[in-house]
Amino acid sequence: MYKIVFFDVDGTLLSEIDRSLPLSTKEAISELMEKGIKVVVATGRPYNLCEEFKVMGIDTIISANGALIKCDEEVIYKSVLSIEMVQDISSFAEQNGHGMSYFTERFTMNGIGFDDERIMGALQETLSIKQYPEKIVSLSEEVYCICLYADVNEIQKFEIQFPQLRFERFHGYVTNVLEEVEVSKSAAIKRVLDYLNIPKEEAIAFGDGGNDIDMLEYVGLGIAMGNGNELLKQKADFVTKRASEGGISYALRKFGVIS
Repeated sequence: MYKIVFFDVDGTLLSEIDRSLPLSTKEAISELMEKGIKVVVATGRPYNLCEEFKVMGIDTIISANGALIKCDEEVIYKSVLSIEMVQDISSFAEQNGHGMSYFTERFTMNGIGFDDERIMGALQETLSIKQYPEKIVSLSEEVYCICLYADVNEIQKFEIQFPQLRFERFHGYVTNVLEEVEVSKSAAIKRVLDYLNIPKEEAIAFGDGGNDIDMLEYVGLGIAMGNGNELLKQKADFVTKRASEGGISYALRKFGVIS
């Protein structure tokens, strides 16, 4: 019997076409909660862009790909980047004219690239953001995740300048900047399951992107959306319909999780 379901957001809970929440998905989530099955959002989004799911009654949020986890507003895990690293790489990005975004409790940027089509396109494709975010006030506040806007060639200068950091690309023009701390959706899921005392065999995960592969492989039942990454589909236990076609509801009914 499954006791908990983890959902990616963009392209999974939300339609891959217009980022709307399909009615069948909303109803499926309500039925899960009515049955006492825990519903968790596991997203690359910053915490403040998950408000619509909190309104639905989802009280456990894995944000910033696992760098910040909150359960009923209680922080059960956070990975805070060192102030020195944030300041150093921010200075280097500014010198070289690259946009950077910061995941704190909010979502801010370094003020570079508000008129750059590549940055604005990436913001819309990854986070459904259509307007350039506000500029970060202080580089000394807690930062859980940094995203660097640079293509595969442009990023080489960062890799040379900061060999101690990890640069993990999840979009053609966006890369996560990580220190040597394990931040991933699967690591976050393990932390939530340990906190709730639920074995991973009783967990389901839904996703559509490359950053969802590890969490689908970790849980008892990993389900890829029909609109998902091809490698993800190969790794999944089951491939459901597209998010816009009610793929969440379809899979949950197929496996008897909801009626």
